[in-house]
Parts: sequence; structure tokens; C-alpha cells
Amino acid sequence: MNTDNSPENPHTMLRPAIALPFLLTALIWGSTWYVITGQIGDVPASWSITYRFALATPAMFAVALVMGRSLNIGRAGHLLAVFIGLTQFCLNFNFVYRAELHLTSGVVAVMFGLLMVPNVLFGRLILKQPVTARFLVGSAVAIAGIAMLLLHEARLSPLGGSVGTGILLAVGGILAASIANVVQANDTGRALPMVSLLAWSMLYGTIIDFGLAWATAGPPIFPDRWEYWAGAAWLGLAGSVVTFPLYYTIVRKIGAGRAAYNAVLVIIVAMLISTVVEGYQWSWLSAGGGVLALAGMVLALRARKT
Repeated sequence: MNTDNSPENPHTMLRPAIALPFLLTALIWGSTWYVITGQIGDVPASWSITYRFALATPAMFAVALVMGRSLNIGRAGHLLAVFIGLTQFCLNFNFVYRAELHLTSGVVAVMFGLLMVPNVLFGRLILKQPVTARFLVGSAVAIAGIAMLLLHEARLSPLGGSVGTGILLAVGGILAASIANVVQANDTGRALPMVSLLAWSMLYGTIIDFGLAWATAGPPIFPDRWEYWAGAAWLGLAGSVVTFPLYYTIVRKIGAGRAAYNAVLVIIVAMLISTVVEGYQWSWLSAGGGVLALAGMVLALRARKT
């Protein structure tokens, strides 16, 4: 028998305790794609990423302590945290920030909607999780839609005609994030408090980010614009510390499958912001691509209940 909090109960999503965190997470994550564009102009991307997680890391440790989660994750946990720090909080974000030098933020957000595809494929390879035919069909539809969006982007070439470079960078970010997503779901990761694992992963990621930034961009650069630091604080605190605990609480209450629909709402928010603020120019090609991409993602998500 289903209870009110059961992931299978269709009315659970309508409860304020679920709906409000769901919407808040989507609004915040949807906004972060545009905020990133203000972090990659006068400051090297690697340093902006370092500042973001230098702000987020102590706050995430504080959240773990407030929630009463143990920070003792053991040797295996620290090794996993180092790997997640490298893939999720270093490689993923370095690829993403650089991708937005070549593509509008909304298009990069749409591309990241395909994160579920490598998630499932890596899950099949690493965790032996099944893949359904419906998921493959939905993914194919979503990929076709995103291809239409990218074709539209290439025709406009708003950032100097380097759309191909942006695509490759975005794909690199997707693969890095996907590897981190799947690996944290192994036996070691599932045995650890998520907030504690995230805190240590952010710490190790920040250390790696610092080394990469110094090696590739030289000594730190500290801009004097308050807008830059407000953006860094929003990305680090709201975009990381607030949203991750909210999102994983949603996952526990309604299940990972239905929680994944949050990604579709994030894309809609990101594209609306890109349209209003960045002046994204829609056409029949891009509109059709957007509809196909979202429809394919919904079809693919509905194919998996776990």
C-alpha cells in the first residue's frame, strides 16, 4: 500500500514540502547558467571556479554539521571524494565555464539535459543497471532536438563562430559530471552521508582547481567589481550549498526518477533567461529543436522508475 510520502503516490508532488523545494531548486539551477557568463570575462575561468568552491566548501561542511552528519568517511570515502572532486568539481566546471565562451548559456543548459544519457550508459557499464528500449528512443529524440538547436546556433554564430569548440567543451563537461554521478552511487558512496561526501569532494575539488588555475592562468586575479563577487557567492552558496541538500531530500521523498524531471524545468528557466537577458534569437528550427529536446527527455525519463 502506498503512503503519502511514497515515491509512487502521484499526489506527493503537489504537497508544498515537495513542490516548493522542487521549484526553488529549478529556479536557482536555471539561473546559474547565465550567472556563469559574468564569471568568465575579466577573470580566467579556472580562478572563478576556484573562488566559487572556496566559498561553497566551508558552507557545505557547516550544513553537514547542522544536519548532524558525521564527517568521518574513512579511507575509501576520501579516495572516492578525491575522484568526485576531480571529475565533478574540477573537470566538469572547467569544461562548462569554457563552453559558455562559445555558446549561449541556454544552449549549454539544454545540452546538459542529456546528462541522463551517459548516466544510464555508464550505469549499465559500471553498475550493471538495465537500459530500456523506451529510454533509447527518448534519448534519440532529445539528441535530434539538441542537434537542431546547435545548428541554429552555428548559423547565428553570436560568439565568433566557434560553436564546434563549445560543443566539444560541453560534451567534456557532461562526461565528467556523468562519471562523478555514477561513481558516487557505488557501494562506498551509498554507505556515506551524501552531504558529508559532497563537503569532502568540494574540498578536494577546490584544491585541484587552485593548482590548475595557478598552472594555467598564473597567480590569482581579484576583480574589484561587486557584481562579480555577488555572482560567485550566488553560484557557490545558492547554486551549490542550498540546492544539493534540497535536491537530494526530494530524491529521497519522491524517488530519483521523478526528481530527475527537475532537469527539464531547469532547462526551461535557463532558456527563458537566455532569451530575455542574452537576446537569444528563436527560429522555427530552434523552437522545433527545443520542443523535441524536452519531449525526448520526458520520454526517456519516463522509461526508468529508479
